[in-house]
Amino acid sequence: MTAAATAGEPLRPPFDRVLAQIEGVVLGKPRQIRLALTCLLARGHLLIEDLPGVGKTTLAHALAHSLGLEFTRIQFTSDLLPGDILGFSVFEQASGAFRFHPGPIFAQVVLADEINRATPKAQSALLEAMDEGQVSLEGVTRRLPEPFFVLATQNPFTQAGVYPLPESQLDRFLMRLSLGYPDPAAERALLAGENRRPQALAPVLTPAELIEAQASVDLVRLAPALLDYLQALIEHTRAPGRFLHGLSPRAGLALARSARAWAWLHDRDYVVPEDVQAVFPFVAGHRLQDAEGMSGGDAAAQAVLAAVAIP
Repeated sequence: MTAAATAGEPLRPPFDRVLAQIEGVVLGKPRQIRLALTCLLARGHLLIEDLPGVGKTTLAHALAHSLGLEFTRIQFTSDLLPGDILGFSVFEQASGAFRFHPGPIFAQVVLADEINRATPKAQSALLEAMDEGQVSLEGVTRRLPEPFFVLATQNPFTQAGVYPLPESQLDRFLMRLSLGYPDPAAERALLAGENRRPQALAPVLTPAELIEAQASVDLVRLAPALLDYLQALIEHTRAPGRFLHGLSPRAGLALARSARAWAWLHDRDYVVPEDVQAVFPFVAGHRLQDAEGMSGGDAAAQAVLAAVAIP
């Protein structure tokens, strides 16, 4: 079985129904939808890098509505301030006290749209939220709702008015992927004009059921031989001269969580090497940089997979 074949496996119920429902509005992208569900089940956050207009926002809406999650959208711009994301306190004359007004980060699914159009100061407002599920403001720590999932989109760096995401921000994203152009059949269906509104989708799961599924992912078994394989992949990226920096321990944990989530989603309670191979390019690609500091991307990750033998 190859990693490509794994993508065609049936999903564990009721996520098979979630996939079918989202495929009705995000046409021709079953693998990307599976990866997005995997990222969510692994309690991670997802970065989608692609051109405008290929369905990134539609995917975020469809995920939130299909899973019954509260959704907010933050449009990142060059004048966005951290308070616009996190919230702020306002003095109320009637009560004679300050009252905190939560920002749009206080939702279960947060779409950070065109995140690299905002300055690094605004981008940094997401760091604590993504890493710890909380926000610290004015000496008070406030927990974010559960589950909590940030889906960010970024435009290619060839476009005007973008700021590169710093490595610390990139590392908070469990996965990075792109949607790409639709295939001819999917694009023809789009052009035919059938109305596909993700807001009209009915919830297939409740938030409590999703949290239960996330807990089940933690129980998926990683055999010692699979841990050997994970370590071999990580060590290969750290060899002198291959990359500017090898994969960190946080990246190794992200890879293990993603492999467990991919296996669980495909109705297995144990991880096989193909599960690791299926998620590795999307977990490692944005974390690997060449000697000039440029993102290695999918090609670098595939080269690592080709170089490391399965134990």
